[in-house]
Amino acid sequence: MQPHGSDRTGAGQGATLHAEGRYFDGLSARIHPVTLRLDQRLWIAGPEIAVDWDLFDLVAGDTVAPLMRIGPRGRPARVEVSDSAFADALTARCPDLHRSDDKGSGGNLRLVVWSIAAGLSVILLAIYGVPAIAARLAPVIPISVESRLGSAVADQVDRMLGHPPVCDDGPARAVLDRLVARMAGERGMVGQRGMVGQRGLPGEPRIAVHRHAVANALTLPGGRVIILSSLIDRSETADEFAGILAHEFGHIAARDPMRALLAASGSSFLLSLVLGDLAGSTLIVATGQMALSAGYSRDAETAADAYAVETLRRSGGDAGALATILERVARDEEPDGVASLLRSHPFTRERAHHIRALAGNDTAGRHILTDADWIMLKGICRNVATAAPR
Repeated sequence: MQPHGSDRTGAGQGATLHAEGRYFDGLSARIHPVTLRLDQRLWIAGPEIAVDWDLFDLVAGDTVAPLMRIGPRGRPARVEVSDSAFADALTARCPDLHRSDDKGSGGNLRLVVWSIAAGLSVILLAIYGVPAIAARLAPVIPISVESRLGSAVADQVDRMLGHPPVCDDGPARAVLDRLVARMAGERGMVGQRGMVGQRGLPGEPRIAVHRHAVANALTLPGGRVIILSSLIDRSETADEFAGILAHEFGHIAARDPMRALLAASGSSFLLSLVLGDLAGSTLIVATGQMALSAGYSRDAETAADAYAVETLRRSGGDAGALATILERVARDEEPDGVASLLRSHPFTRERAHHIRALAGNDTAGRHILTDADWIMLKGICRNVATAAPR
């Protein structure tokens, strides 16, 4: 017997069915009486209504049988029908009809759980996976590419520091260049991470001195080192300053700045996916922050200290002078600056102890520069009249 209100033409799942229903446009409370026709699509016709819906787009709302309320996914329009045969045919021809509603709570819960799991996976990858990848990738980046990246990071750092003026007094600069060439010319140094020969300095480092109230040296990719002038002011001897400089050379030789840049940018990109910052602001800031506070590992700092000790020893300086300036800065400075020496080079006491153990006493009392050259170098900012920015 045919259920009341429906009409069946043909047989089987492909048969055409008709039923009476009520259409709601989702924009008003008005009820539109309509006739429904079900074949390969759902056809809806009435005095003011003529639409057809794809069966694969339909979803059903929560109702009590025999009432069925259906409509296209993501759209407000709905149709109600109270014909059991018609409802059964719709269910048979629309596999996803009840999926969103019958399992809505579980589906939403699964969506939340999977979203949290995906977010945690990205964060764990950013924390642990990206640094491991960066460590393997950094040594194979061509020096030419690293140099271009270093230039871009240098521009970002300059902005973050407030565009401090360049200190470039001619005679003082000549002393600095001779000191750099003297230390960088000592190749074949053995460090704890194999920084000899093929992992030595890729070329003579590019040193820039800027007038600034914070005492620090910032190492960038491409062999760039930014010296903030207060570091020279805080150095009591040329060997102390040379020790800091040689330490930064150790980072260059180990490709630590490139590794830190890859890790910072990669992690920032992944976190941007989670936080929705796909405009790149997180990535841009990360490259500058990487240089201001590189956050090298203890192994990296220890290896760079060993590099510095050996560089000073081979260059004729006091190999233990780096420990002296680190200890004095630790006593005198509260590390509250954006790029303070202690913030970017932590665990000072341990490092100083290790440096003194490596240096021994055989180089104590040696001087890498003459007193006259040191006095000249300390005046490298004499051509800059403006006050040091903070």
